[in-house]
Amino acid sequence: MPDPAREYLIGNLDRVRLDYDRATDTLHISFGEPPEEVDEAILTEEDIGYRIKDGRIVSITIYNLLKRLGLEV
Repeated sequence: MPDPAREYLIGNLDRVRLDYDRATDTLHISFGEPPEEVDEAILTEEDIGYRIKDGRIVSITIYNLLKRLGLEV
């Protein structure tokens, strides 16, 4: 998880986009239009990635989604 001492806002909730990549078993969640560059990228021990721009989370990436859900084939 991002630094627990910091608080982050979520980007544009009016434009949430979900993309699942079956080949890599990865779920990408974007809030608004993804910026070309971000200020910060964080990968947690739980293999969840956060991309942050101007103090807002602009995307979340969840790796090994089916395995997490117990649906691994």
